[in-house]
Amino acid sequence: MSRIKTFNLPDLGEGLTEGEILTWLVKVGDTIELNQPIVEVETAKAAVEIPAKWAGQVQAIHHPEGTTVEVGAPIIAIDTDPGAGPLEAPSTTAAPSGDLPTPSAASLAAVEVAPAEGMVEPGLIGGPAPGGRTAVLVGYGPRTTTAKRRPRKGGVPAQTPAPAVDHGVVAGDKPTPTPAVPAPQVHDRRGGAVLAKPPVRKLAKDLGVDLATLTGSGPLGSITREDVQQAASGATVVAEPVTATATSAASFGTDREQRIPVKGVRKLTAENMSRSAFTAPHVTEFLTVDVTRAMKALERLRGRREWRDVRVSPLLLVAKAVLLAVQRHPMVNSTWAGDEIVVKEYVNLGIAAATERGLIVPNIKDAGRLSLRELADSLTDLVQTAKSGRTSPADMSGGTLTITNVGVFGVDTGTPILPPGESAILAFGAVREMPWVHKGKVKVRQVTTLGLSFDHRIIDGELGSKFLRDIGDFLADPEAALLAWT
Repeated sequence: MSRIKTFNLPDLGEGLTEGEILTWLVKVGDTIELNQPIVEVETAKAAVEIPAKWAGQVQAIHHPEGTTVEVGAPIIAIDTDPGAGPLEAPSTTAAPSGDLPTPSAASLAAVEVAPAEGMVEPGLIGGPAPGGRTAVLVGYGPRTTTAKRRPRKGGVPAQTPAPAVDHGVVAGDKPTPTPAVPAPQVHDRRGGAVLAKPPVRKLAKDLGVDLATLTGSGPLGSITREDVQQAASGATVVAEPVTATATSAASFGTDREQRIPVKGVRKLTAENMSRSAFTAPHVTEFLTVDVTRAMKALERLRGRREWRDVRVSPLLLVAKAVLLAVQRHPMVNSTWAGDEIVVKEYVNLGIAAATERGLIVPNIKDAGRLSLRELADSLTDLVQTAKSGRTSPADMSGGTLTITNVGVFGVDTGTPILPPGESAILAFGAVREMPWVHKGKVKVRQVTTLGLSFDHRIIDGELGSKFLRDIGDFLADPEAALLAWT
């Protein structure tokens, strides 16, 4: 048996046929351990860390960062018995499209290729497997060692001011900034070193920005995401002087345009939204609700000793209201299947989240069976996973009903498009203090607006209106609704 084994890009599940190499977490010559993460791959649904199937020493990396690779294609070669004596020094020849080495002829002559199939249990990317086992992407059991990996992406530009009420910070959450760490160096046109982390170099490639022309503003002169984005918008002065030429107002050139490749999560989102918008006949209804009592109930909940360490937000009550309303109107939680309507007896509650890679909709499995505390914990886990960029494809599949929390952007509501296969989606708007007639008098109350889009093939106006009204009634007085409905 050959000691040099080539690891192919494994089947990532959910019908995915390719992935983009985002970041190599190892380099040629590194000693790696079984199940150690070796590469981060972005699919059309999420970014996934792939662990090593064997322990050993990295002999060759076949594709540089930024390359799209088909499932089953070789990505890395590993010497599984480096202590048995030298084969040939690992090649350090640079690949044509990056600074990664290619395998030597002697190494390739004795390579054993790992099969692409049978590495992943369907739908279990990083999740629990049947019988209580811990599922891993590849390898032979749970990780038993501490992973060695490069730092993740840094900070992002500050977002617009949030509304007065914290809605749960799901839609619009961004990954938490981490200290900038210089990445492997390239050289600019003057022969000096250019420092840029792999995600920054990927962003520059996507936006068509030449890093060698930039002056970094980060630590040790490293180039940051902001430097690249400013350069893409024409706000950065390049290293070499450019002679200005007069142009008419109607003759702007491509130097004042940016072209962003449509791929990954954004490509999948565009395809799904287009298909949904032109397949399911959408209807949207709106309801404005006085949620003053709901906000007071949240404050009382936060004050309880057993809830002091729990993230409690208005989104929690909205999610609970939706789940209870589904119990009263189960047809809302269904799918149009051509010759039949499939009514689900479980609710996989999707929460739309805006991330650096685009819109994703992870869901809480069987959310209707959870207690209020369990629902709060699940929402917290969902948010933290989305912020870290670690939402798996399995977490984004199988959704039956969705909430989009547009209120975090200070927006009152919207007309959301249905996720494919779902019959309803609720937009939760900003909670604002507004004049409101309460008990015959105009008073300042906390008010929000809900927007419900639904598939009119399944849900008629009466059903959609009753469902939305029940959600509103719960938010108007959640404690009374809990006593009456449960």
